[in-house]
Amino acid sequence: MTEIALITGASSGLGREFAMQISRSEERPQEIWAVARRENRLEELQKLCGIPVRPIPLDLTRQESIRKLEELLQKEKPVIRILVNAAGFGKIGRYSEISREDTDRMIDLNCRAAVDVTLLSLPYMRRGGRILEICSTSAFQPFPYLNVYAASKSFLYRYSRALRVELFGEGIRVTAVCPYWIKNTEFIPKAKDTGGGEAVRHFPLASRRETVVKLALHDSRLGLPVSTPGPVCFLHRIAAKFIPSEIMMGLWALIRRI
Repeated sequence: MTEIALITGASSGLGREFAMQISRSEERPQEIWAVARRENRLEELQKLCGIPVRPIPLDLTRQESIRKLEELLQKEKPVIRILVNAAGFGKIGRYSEISREDTDRMIDLNCRAAVDVTLLSLPYMRRGGRILEICSTSAFQPFPYLNVYAASKSFLYRYSRALRVELFGEGIRVTAVCPYWIKNTEFIPKAKDTGGGEAVRHFPLASRRETVVKLALHDSRLGLPVSTPGPVCFLHRIAAKFIPSEIMMGLWALIRRI
């Protein structure tokens, strides 16, 4: 049976970076299954990785795409050594400035699709397998003007933490990866592409995707339940444990206007 890494959101951003770094690591599998909507970007990825990449063009917000992935897994019966759920997006703005369509897609992709792909993958994982669910530091507190995105990532964070306990006896490790803003991905420009995108003016101390992925993979190898890939992420997590949400939201109101 072929050993694979299954990566969603692989056409850009963190997903693309995970594919490249995993393909060049000592733990690289035989093949990477790269899932995303943009087939041309997935084909480009084949040239950037050191191992074979199977492009799987799917829109995970659609149930027929989930069924196609399920059928492919049933047909090929791979061993999934690493699952990275990196598909996701966010929108910045007041609730009334974000369309209901975008709101529904955020919930579908960030929550339902991540859970569906995880559930489809687990029968093909063995002891020593690893799951990285890409959450966000926004999972640690409520975020006005990023409310649905933050809530969706909080869902995925809680799901990851609980699933880790359930899978402990099977030797499958789950890590919730919680990065801060990342400067060199498509996330920020797309998130600001709303009527209220200027609600967050600047993104100070934003990370780079290469660093985030490198640290996340390291934390996953160590079996950590949560990866805060960078000092800002770590401090945010600690602060959210001890400072009331109302104060944290007040601080966010100041920071987003800087």
